[in-house]
Amino acid sequence: MPDIVISDTSCLIILKKINLLELLTKLYSKVWVTPEVLREFGEELVGVEVKEASDKNLIQAFSRMVDLGEASALALAVETRNVLLILDDRKARKVAETFKIATTGTLGILLKAKQSGYIQSMKDVLNSLNDTNFRISDKIVNEILKEAGEI
Repeated sequence: MPDIVISDTSCLIILKKINLLELLTKLYSKVWVTPEVLREFGEELVGVEVKEASDKNLIQAFSRMVDLGEASALALAVETRNVLLILDDRKARKVAETFKIATTGTLGILLKAKQSGYIQSMKDVLNSLNDTNFRISDKIVNEILKEAGEI
C-alpha cells in the first residue's frame, strides 16, 4: 500500500460533484495535490496537503503531452517514493506507466471505498456519476459492479 496518494484535478471534481470528496482522506492517510491542481480545482481542500514538484523542467516536458495539472502531478509522483497517482486521463496514465508510477482512477477510488465500507451501493454511486460529465462504458460499469459484489 502506498504511503502517499497524489490526485489530479478530474478525480477531485467528480468526487465533489457526487458529494464524496471526503473519501480520499478517509481512504488514505496522506493525500497530496500540486498548486496547479489546487488552482484548477478552485477551492480549499480539507485534509489535503499541497506539495510542489521541484523539477519545473519535468513539469514543462509533461505539459507538452497532458494538461498542466496532470503534468505537475506526474512530476511530483516521479520525485516521490511509494506513491499512488490518481489519474483518469488515458494519455497521462501511459506517461505514468512509462515512469513505473502506480496509478488508479476515480472508479478505482470508488471501488476501494465500497470495499472499505464507506459506500453502501456502488450502483447508486455509478448512477450519480451518470449525472456528471464522467463517461463510462456499460462494460466497465458491469465489471465494477461485479468487483463490488453487486451483480
